[in-house]
Formats: sequence, structure tokens, C-alpha cells
Amino acid sequence: MTTAPTEGAQPHPRTPTAPPRTSTVLRILLGTQLRRLRESRNITLEEAGHAIRASHSKISRMELGRVSVRGRDVADLLTLYGVADEAERAAMLTLVSEAGVPGWWHNYGDIVPSWFEMYVGLEQAATGIRNYEVQFVPGLLQTEDYARSVIRLGHPDARPEDVERRVEFRMARQRVLTGPNPPHVWAVVDESVLRRSPGGPAVMRGQIARLLDLVARPEVTLQVVPFSAGGHAAAGGPFSIVRFADRDLPDVVYLEQLTSAVYLDKRDDVDHYLAVMERLCITAGPATDSRRILHEISVDL
Repeated sequence: MTTAPTEGAQPHPRTPTAPPRTSTVLRILLGTQLRRLRESRNITLEEAGHAIRASHSKISRMELGRVSVRGRDVADLLTLYGVADEAERAAMLTLVSEAGVPGWWHNYGDIVPSWFEMYVGLEQAATGIRNYEVQFVPGLLQTEDYARSVIRLGHPDARPEDVERRVEFRMARQRVLTGPNPPHVWAVVDESVLRRSPGGPAVMRGQIARLLDLVARPEVTLQVVPFSAGGHAAAGGPFSIVRFADRDLPDVVYLEQLTSAVYLDKRDDVDHYLAVMERLCITAGPATDSRRILHEISVDL
């Protein structure tokens, strides 16, 4: 995943090295293992919920990694599922403890909505992140000035100190790109993203200069869908696909809305979005043309 494609696309491969697992990813891994144990014993969600004095919907959320999990509940479920081996039980309970350790982004809980925290946890543990954007440069690739302009658009009534705290948070997310095992970020953006400046021409020129620096790195790929492409496969709007090194973790599709987000990890859903992304990459200009396109747009600003 270190070679940038020239045109077309293939799903980003698993890589042998991976960033540290975040609490978000550990919850998903724990939930996946619990679901497999339950299904292998032909135990229903309702029966599992009864064992821990909870609803079947809570079991479902636990298995999806959407909620924190108590060690006592996992111990009771392991007993229900017939897991008697002490080493196996200890490993699962250790996973519970590790999944409960808050990530650095929890320090920004005053400005980061809970529905977005999960995405940050996925992003920080990913080996591959694919974005399609129609309005703004992806957050991991933004400059401070560009991020500040975008944040002011989304939060017009925010106090200046809150705006700066949000900018700080966005820049903190970008540290994943300079870590020992950065993810491969593969962004496909509509040409309008590069021609519409939320903060004026100077801000956009700075942003394009940043993109020129980033596309020189092997772990960043950028493709631009030109205006001439007309209608295309992603008429439904922007989305992201996150992939992990651990084969026990499914790819996750992230769809952001104004006040919430949708996370999809069912195979059929993910395959649909992967197919859309492949068609977008074929429609877009090849990655080898991106530097030329960026230079041309910068001159026009």
C-alpha cells in the first residue's frame, strides 16, 4: 500500500504493519469475538441479554463495538457460551480492560460529538482510509487556515476559543500521518473542492501547496474528478471507507450527516461502496495527473 496508483483502483490491501489498536477498534474486535461465540452455540440475542440482565439491543450494540462493556457482563456471557478455559477467559477479560482505556480524543469531548468519536478511533487505527469528497478537502489533509475557515462555516456562532480548539483537534488527528505506521490515505475529490475556497484565494493557495507536499508522499494518493466527468457513481454524496490490518475487523463505511453519522460494516454494504469507489477512481483523472491539476488550479486562484 505504498505505491500510488496511476488510474483505476483496487481495494487497498492489508498491510503487515499496523498502528496501535485504539479503544474503538478493541471494542469492535471484542464484539466480533463475542458474536462468533454466541452464534456458534446457537444462542439468540434475547437469551444472551437475559444472561446479563439487559436487552437484546444492548447485546447487538456490544457485538458491533458501539458501547463500552463491563468485565462482569463479558464473564457472564463467556459462561453462557461455554468458555471454561481460564486462559481464553483471561484473554477476553484483558481485552475488556484495554478497550476501556480512553483515547486522546476523549480530551476533546466538550467539542467532539459522540457519534464522531467512533470515527476518530477507527481513523487512528486504520491501515487504509479512502475518502470521496464533494465540498471540502478531507480533514486529514487540511491546513490550519483552511480548517479554521471550514469550522467557522459549520459553527458560525462558536466563540473564537472554541473555533481554535476545534482546529487544534483537527490538527491532532493529522498526527496519524506522521506516525511510525501511517495509513494510506486515498482521496478522490470533486474538482469543485479545489476551486471553492471557504476562506478566500490565499487560504486555498496555501491548501493546494499543502496537497502538493502530501501527494509527494507514498502514503497519500489524490485523484480529482473533473467537471467534464458530468454525473458519476457517487451521486449520493461523500463517504469514507476505513480498513484495518487485523482480518477479524471488517472494513467500515462512514457516512457523515449534519448532526449524526452512519457506520456500515455488513459485507454487502461495504462491497457496494467499494464498487462505487472503484468507479470513481476510474472516472477521476489518474493520480499521476494530480500535481499538474493542482498547479493549474493554483494559478487560476
